[in-house]
Amino acid sequence: MSENEFSRLIKLRQVSDALIVLEPNKAEMAAIAGRFNLSALHRLKAEITLIANGSEVIATGRLLADFLQPCAISGEDFPVHVDEDLAFRFVPESQAPKDEELELGAEDCDVIFYPGDGFDLGDAVVESLGLAIDPYATGPNADVVREDVGLLDKAAAGPFAALAALKTSKPK
Repeated sequence: MSENEFSRLIKLRQVSDALIVLEPNKAEMAAIAGRFNLSALHRLKAEITLIANGSEVIATGRLLADFLQPCAISGEDFPVHVDEDLAFRFVPESQAPKDEELELGAEDCDVIFYPGDGFDLGDAVVESLGLAIDPYATGPNADVVREDVGLLDKAAAGPFAALAALKTSKPK
């Protein structure tokens, strides 16, 4: 099992159908914010129900997060709220396909293989947060900054901008 900023190890013998609520402490939140280049992580909460099916465990629930993220254009911080469903299937590494090409369907995308007799639920939650963060998110002042530096809309500033300019220019 990997060591990470928010490790919450769950042993198979501990799995019941009770609701588990995971929330990092301040130091863990600061470490998670640093990992994902967030200016601040104000809240991270996961409410998860685990259901054992032999050595496989199905985890379903909800991820809630509030953080400050720098705008990809202006660099100014802006608030972001995340509210997403969580769905994982923890499967023993011994059941992982060996040295063969694997085609994944939609139901297989959240399969997490684990070694030994337990898995890290906190790591799965942090990875889900990482997937929910848009690395190119723009804040409320992005358009003002674009205009100030001469960037127009995405179409006008994109790779075909020079072709568009040729099309509208008059021949000499």
